[in-house]
Amino acid sequence: MQGKLLIFSAPSGSGKTTIVKHLLQVCNNLEFSISACSRAMRPGEVHGKDYYFLSADEFRQRIASNQFVEWEEVYPGSYYGTLKSELERIWAKGNHVLFDVDVKGGVNLKRIFGNQALSVFVQPPSIAELEKRLVARCTETPETLAKRIGKAEEEMAYAPQFDTIIVNDNLEQAFAEAIKTVKAFLTA
Repeated sequence: MQGKLLIFSAPSGSGKTTIVKHLLQVCNNLEFSISACSRAMRPGEVHGKDYYFLSADEFRQRIASNQFVEWEEVYPGSYYGTLKSELERIWAKGNHVLFDVDVKGGVNLKRIFGNQALSVFVQPPSIAELEKRLVARCTETPETLAKRIGKAEEEMAYAPQFDTIIVNDNLEQAFAEAIKTVKAFLTA
């Protein structure tokens, strides 16, 4: 059985991962698609749970052998993508795929899967608020913070290409809107 796909994308720090984790807790027929990446593991992350951590060379080898549904070189030498085997694993269980992907990946997945997929853009209330959230994470250097804010401004321009936009100004309201949107799509 091939289920549906739910694509959540946003600039880093918008709250997309928090919303995705909430959906996984309240909707029992969703399963998280674990992305592959070539970046180093962060403290507390687990291979095969948070990401499939691959070296840049291994990532490029898998690209060459057509193992990805989609992939993107997000920053020079920093790859992220969705392995075909991951979708097959989830659909084999009869579940729907839930993605937490970067904005370009979200646009690509929607283009590939069309009406089988719902694309949701999680938008911060403002760039200033986004910067506050990223600073509060304590994971960014001044250089990486500047890079993420610049990228976020660029990514916000992609919002109209998504099926729906959820502005995450109030997390509880964003949760409620995400649940309502997902349930409507899955029962349509």
